[in-house]
Amino acid sequence: QVQLVESGGGLVQAGGSLRLSCTASGITFRINAIGWYRQPPGKQRELVARISPGGTTNYADSVKGRFSISRDNAKNTVYLQMNSLKPEDTAVYYCNLDTRLTNYWGQGTQVTVSS
Repeated sequence: QVQLVESGGGLVQAGGSLRLSCTASGITFRINAIGWYRQPPGKQRELVARISPGGTTNYADSVKGRFSISRDNAKNTVYLQMNSLKPEDTAVYYCNLDTRLTNYWGQGTQVTVSS
């Protein structure tokens, strides 16, 4: 059974930083793309950042230069370092693992940025 467990969310002031972690189990982590999505209140879920098995990254335009995604295959973990946070970054952040056949989702972690 595949499980994705996120941690690291919380409340932070604008300009601050947070690091999200997502640890996978029940799957061969290193061969799959993995990423972070977010869903702001009242809006649709959107891609934040994604990293391929080979380490290629892509980011939403709104977070480029502020967020950084990385993966540690030895720990089956993906990280999202979020710097210079803005109130508009407030959302539930979800970890997503893409096997090309199936998408797996974590339970989500709340990030709230106060102005």
